Amino acid sequence: MRARRRGRGEAAAATENSKKLVNTVEGCADDALAGLVACNPNLQLLQGHRVALRSDLDSLKGRVALLSGGGSGHEPAHAGFIGKGMLTGVIAGAVFTSPAVGSILAAIRAVAQAGTVGTLLIVKNYTGDRLNFGLAREQAQAEGIPVEMVVIGDDSAFTVLKKAGRRGLCGTVLIHKVAGALAEAGVGLEEITNRVNVVAKAMGTLGVSLSSCSVPGSRPTFELSQDEVELGLGIHGEAGVCRIKMASANEIVTLMLDHMTASSNVSHVPVQSGSSVVLMVNNLGGLSFLEVGIIADAAVRTLEGRGVKIARALVGTFMSALEMPGISLTLLLVDEPLLKLIDAETTASAWPNVAKVSVTGRKRTRAAPAEPLEAPDSTAAEGLPLKRVVLVMERVCTTLLGLEEHLNALDRAAGDGDCGTTHSRAARAIQGWLKEGPPPASPAQLLSRLSLLLLEKMGGSSGALYGLFLTAAAQPLKAKTDLPAWSAAMDAGLEALQKYGKAAPGDRTMLDSLWAAGQELQAWKNPGANLFQVLTKAVQSAEAAAQATKNMEAGAGRASYISSAKLDQPDPGAVAAAAILRTILEVLQSQGV
Repeated sequence: MRARRRGRGEAAAATENSKKLVNTVEGCADDALAGLVACNPNLQLLQGHRVALRSDLDSLKGRVALLSGGGSGHEPAHAGFIGKGMLTGVIAGAVFTSPAVGSILAAIRAVAQAGTVGTLLIVKNYTGDRLNFGLAREQAQAEGIPVEMVVIGDDSAFTVLKKAGRRGLCGTVLIHKVAGALAEAGVGLEEITNRVNVVAKAMGTLGVSLSSCSVPGSRPTFELSQDEVELGLGIHGEAGVCRIKMASANEIVTLMLDHMTASSNVSHVPVQSGSSVVLMVNNLGGLSFLEVGIIADAAVRTLEGRGVKIARALVGTFMSALEMPGISLTLLLVDEPLLKLIDAETTASAWPNVAKVSVTGRKRTRAAPAEPLEAPDSTAAEGLPLKRVVLVMERVCTTLLGLEEHLNALDRAAGDGDCGTTHSRAARAIQGWLKEGPPPASPAQLLSRLSLLLLEKMGGSSGALYGLFLTAAAQPLKAKTDLPAWSAAMDAGLEALQKYGKAAPGDRTMLDSLWAAGQELQAWKNPGANLFQVLTKAVQSAEAAAQATKNMEAGAGRASYISSAKLDQPDPGAVAAAAILRTILEVLQSQGV
């Protein structure tokens, strides 16, 4: 990246081609289409051509056939949209390359021979596609085959109209759906062509990407610095209309929708308050599902905040650009008749199972069930001094917050490096809870409340384990709160951890620290046991056990998947548990309990 000067080795690495899981660069488009057909009994390959067709062509006799296609690398487009109610077939070119005229003509002839009454070619507005599909159309018409062609340009990036027109992007998939529903209903070729051309004018798409993609056998098509985002790019790795600074998902989505709907933009979609739209949130190939969900949420909230009714929302990967980590938003203005075509049934494998109800106006939350009333606690009168309880918990929180970076560093060796973050999240949750009011004086109720809090706020396996431990430990304390009862509480918590966590002492987990402490706490069950002598030994044993985990082979948790040769630091969960016990001891000693 531009942020620092690269060394000679790094410069050489930057010129290398990106890694791809393919057999050969030359055959990757053929292999990809063959794989789709092999796994879908509803599709067939046209021998000698990179063409996929419906396997039930004979059922289309007397109806209009729909053919589309373009370069490979946009999967699931276009072959994923072959099926009843959508496309009849697809002609695929090499990656980002228009398909051959001969293959397009062969597909037209194949559907004509099946008895169709005409063919509509649905073509994205790119020069190569227009030329090749157009030439095939002319040749087919010369043979007496009725063929029409619609060129889809839904790009909303350019504020000034280019001579080449708007590029064809993800909105083309909606045209496949509309045309497919009309063809399935028996509508004629001329009417389908006219209606599709009208729909295409009420649609716009805009893309944004965090970086480029790379064609198999080649380097990335453009480079972005860490703080840059490409706006208005196409689907072939070409650069966009401008570069903007990296921002939050909310800000980027707002910018995209502003650009798409601004009346000063010649390629805008005339969406305004009161408009009804179909929204498509399309992953360009490399974004995580998590990011796509965040963007979808931002798009819905932003549009609804402007008074736009979202009739349907389609979220997923519909037209990709290989592994490009980006997103495109498509808006299609709809009325009820058009919506019925969008909702019409289809067997196309890549079309999502969209609910036939409006997104806007639907209740999206359900009230959570009320917490059950707590049963009377026979130990309530023997409650703990509240000031001491609060002080212990505050000090524990301070300890965990101070250990955040250390625990994260230990966790990076065997996990995802967030153990400290998880424990800090628990500490902040407890601090917030204490500010809301005094905690319960009853030990059983205190542990139960802490359990619920950690289960909800701490997250991760640590939250579940602490929740289990505290829930089980609370049970013996409902009857008594003397030292033997606290020892029994420790036993119950340890038993729950082993039962559900599937860990045992020696497995290099937080259980190792707690188990060592629990063995020492058995002494509390003896008459006349001293609180501090036993607790001090328990803490020392827990700390020793935590340190000993660095010499153990992990038998549970994420670390169990890591080679023991790479684990030379103590387990962070065990270190955290021992630190909690040490803090409790020190506070109690300072209070002279």
